[in-house]
Amino acid sequence: MKKFLLFDHDGVLVNTEHWYYMANKRALEELGIELPLPVYLEFMADGTKVWTLAQAVGIDDRRIAAARARRDSFYQQYLMTEDIEISGVTETLRELSSTYRMAIITTSRRVDFELIHRNRNILEYMEFVLTVEDYPRAKPYPDPYVSGLHRFQAPPGQALVVEDSARGLKSAVAAGVDCIVVHNDFTVSHDLSAATMKIRDIRELPTIIAQFVVHPA
Repeated sequence: MKKFLLFDHDGVLVNTEHWYYMANKRALEELGIELPLPVYLEFMADGTKVWTLAQAVGIDDRRIAAARARRDSFYQQYLMTEDIEISGVTETLRELSSTYRMAIITTSRRVDFELIHRNRNILEYMEFVLTVEDYPRAKPYPDPYVSGLHRFQAPPGQALVVEDSARGLKSAVAAGVDCIVVHNDFTVSHDLSAATMKIRDIRELPTIIAQFVVHPA
C-alpha cells in the first residue's frame, strides 16, 4: 500500500477556490477588465496568471502591482467572513493519520494559508506544509510535489497525491506520482482524464487508498 499522502489544499481541504476567483474578478474590474469564470478556469488549469489580461491592454506594472494588493486584500476578507469548510475533511484526516504520513503541498501564499488555519485543526495531522514560497516553480510544474517527496525522502511509487484541479493533476503526473482527484464543482470543467482515480467525496479516501499497490522505486 501507499505510505505517503500529499494533499493539495484549496478545493480539497478547504473550499476557497471560488473566493480566490471572486477576489481576482473584483481587482480586475477596478482596472476595467472583465474576468468571466470560463476564462479564469482555463487560466487556472494551465497556471496562467490573470494579470496577462491587464498586460495585454497596456496596463503598466505599477497599476498591476496595486491591483494584486487589492486582490490579496479582497481574498483575505473572504477567508475571514465566508464559510470555507468541506464536510468530512477532519474526520477523514484523523482516520488516515493512523496509517499514513501526510503533508500539504499548496500554491497558496504562506500568509493566506496561515490565516485559513488560524482556528482549524487540519495541520495537526500533517508532518509539514509547502506553500508557494517553498519551491522554484508552482503547479503545473512538478516542483511542488518533487519537493514534497524529497522532504519525506520518499520514492514516487510509495506516495499518492490528492488533487481537485487540472493544474495540480499535471504537477503530480509530471512528478511521477499517482493522483486521486476529488470532485469539486468549481473545477468540473477541467480535463482530469489523467487521474489515477476519481472520487466524489473525500470521505472515500481511506477505503480507496488501501487498495493501491506500491510501485517499484
